[in-house]
Amino acid sequence: MSTSKTTAQDSTPQPRRRLSREDRLRQLLDVAWQLVREEGTDALTLGRLAEQAGITKPVVYDHFTTRPGLLAALYQDFDARQTAVMDTALQNSEPTLVGTARVIASSYVDCVLLQGNEIPGVIAALASSPELEKIKREYEAIFLNKCRSALAPFAGTGEITAAGLRAMLGAAEALSQAAATGEISAVQAQDELFETIVAMVERGARGRTGTEATSGT
Repeated sequence: MSTSKTTAQDSTPQPRRRLSREDRLRQLLDVAWQLVREEGTDALTLGRLAEQAGITKPVVYDHFTTRPGLLAALYQDFDARQTAVMDTALQNSEPTLVGTARVIASSYVDCVLLQGNEIPGVIAALASSPELEKIKREYEAIFLNKCRSALAPFAGTGEITAAGLRAMLGAAEALSQAAATGEISAVQAQDELFETIVAMVERGARGRTGTEATSGT
């Protein structure tokens, strides 16, 4: 075989590998996160995503159908990553209030920082319609129930209330956002959230004891 023939064969473009549906979804989500990071949530449209990903619009529409569907998918992607990180950390943590609270605080802040300033924009966009707000609330409920289950053993016979969990979540969101914007450090955000979680559990335990004492039981 001649050198020129070999060179001609080597320079022949190879056919592009067709991505599986799962791999294509992962690619689109990664490109969408990058687009939000570089241009903001308002710039995120299905058409712009197709352009950035180098594919046709029908492919993008097949995965997300609408812009709200894309936003929901991004939030679900973030939630899945956050859940996986926290589950793994809880499995490897010491079974104490301090250990569990530290894992929840660190996991939450770390996941937000890993996603950077993109997730606040996505969360804000989710509040733009009742449908998207409902999705956000559903995933928040799952997260809060996970936290309740992980922390309940350390509350004794007390109760970790829904109000306490909501206050914890509000603190987690605010502290993580402050860390993402550089207003405070990641360590400060984690430490403050850790203290909030511990106080919530201890308050729940004391509340039950106080009720029992008042009722004479």
